[in-house]
Amino acid sequence: MTDASPLDTLSFTVSGRVSRPRAEVYEAVADPARLSSYFTTGGAHGRLVSGADVTWEFHDFPGILPVTVVEANPPRRIVIEWDGVATTGEKGATRVTFSFDPIDGDTRTLVTITESSWLVTDEGAAHAFGNCEGWTGMLAALKAWVEHGINLREGFYK
Repeated sequence: MTDASPLDTLSFTVSGRVSRPRAEVYEAVADPARLSSYFTTGGAHGRLVSGADVTWEFHDFPGILPVTVVEANPPRRIVIEWDGVATTGEKGATRVTFSFDPIDGDTRTLVTITESSWLVTDEGAAHAFGNCEGWTGMLAALKAWVEHGINLREGFYK
């Protein structure tokens, strides 16, 4: 029997499969015009490239959200940090990693999103669960938009 280490940080991972090649799915996240078509309902401003500071806006969550791109490795991975509440880091941010893995001969893409850095508290859990819901919705919206040109978020929140 091994000793379980204590939980010191909350994180989650969600994933989904999109029936398009990896490079196309990556661009749907990295390109602000494409991202604004299905996710950032108030607009994305700035391409997700390594070292960039960009902003995202959502009609359902008013205000400008600053996003720092820690890493962008087309078409494989994007890592961002953005402000969070009840986080473990000194900067008060969480880290989000988007991974894009080709499947079925690169006719489909497995998109995996992991976000971490919340405190193991009631407040930390509430914010982690809220963001988990948001990224799950983003994956569904990404799939509908990339595969069928449908914006699932339009009229969904307001």
